[in-house]
Amino acid sequence: MPSPPRVTVVVVNWNRSELLAACLASLKEQEFADFEVVLVDNGSSDDSLETARNAGIPSLKIISNDENRGFCEANNQGIAASDAEFVVLLNNDAEADPSWLQELVGAAERPSVGMVASKILVWETPETIDKVGHLIYPDGQNRGRGHGETDKGQYDDSEDTLWPDGCAALYRRSMLEEIGGFDDDFFAYADDAELGLRGRAAGWEAVYAPGAVVRHHRGATLGRYSTDRLFLIERNRLWLVFKHFPWRMWPGVPFFYLRRLLASARAAGQGVGDAALAKAELSTPRLIQCLIRAHVAALMGLPKMLAKRRRLRRSRRLSASEIAALLKRHRISLEELVTRSG
Repeated sequence: MPSPPRVTVVVVNWNRSELLAACLASLKEQEFADFEVVLVDNGSSDDSLETARNAGIPSLKIISNDENRGFCEANNQGIAASDAEFVVLLNNDAEADPSWLQELVGAAERPSVGMVASKILVWETPETIDKVGHLIYPDGQNRGRGHGETDKGQYDDSEDTLWPDGCAALYRRSMLEEIGGFDDDFFAYADDAELGLRGRAAGWEAVYAPGAVVRHHRGATLGRYSTDRLFLIERNRLWLVFKHFPWRMWPGVPFFYLRRLLASARAAGQGVGDAALAKAELSTPRLIQCLIRAHVAALMGLPKMLAKRRRLRRSRRLSASEIAALLKRHRISLEELVTRSG
């Protein structure tokens, strides 16, 4: 039997065949040759499958679902279909530079590195950073590091990061075999944060590879400020806290959440940040209703998240104090969180 490729690139797709075509075309141009592509289609109603079959990628495998199973379950399907040393994720609305895979694999040389983050730029304005790794606020809200900044080379050094963004990330198979894949209950959003924190708690390193560049169409799947997207972000923020934050951090979560809400309201009044953009597209009553619905759903899922938290003890290598220190070291400031749209 031939040996498996060193890298499997998993692309999850749901409609948007024109974006998928550009994504697959960028993979054809990769300088790194030892890879295959697994496309997991979540029941697309457009011509995505035909687009994929005509993409001219000889190593392409297609998994066709009859419904939208979400980002998490679809990626887990792609991971299960691979025997490669590294699993690399690429969003269907992202396009990779030719050296992308080479840079990711090069950054994962140390066996202790379980995850590698890409430099993700905004497709529409490629001089603008989308994210270069991730940061987190003490209420569980996460945000891409460097988001909204002009790329002037300030993030051109390889360094430790909290976790990679699932839009364009490398994961070592041995890490995934130890800690498991994505949590299907998250469906989409904060799923990469949950997997990343699980990996960090198990003692794996996450590094940022500045030469691994992709360009990303932001919010192309559910829309930047749809109620579905906001619901998932808010519910999953709390599930992230329930599952991974040390107990001693829990009492401060409502305080930091209230601080963020008040700061967001002020920013919206000044016409800046996510709150201002969301307010322009959604009415205040709809926003409030969405937040209430998300909090109810999060609390209903609390028993399940606590059960999963208990099971994670088997793989955890970091102490509660070490996890708290890790979150503090990669904390985003309140001003940056509320004044930049993410």
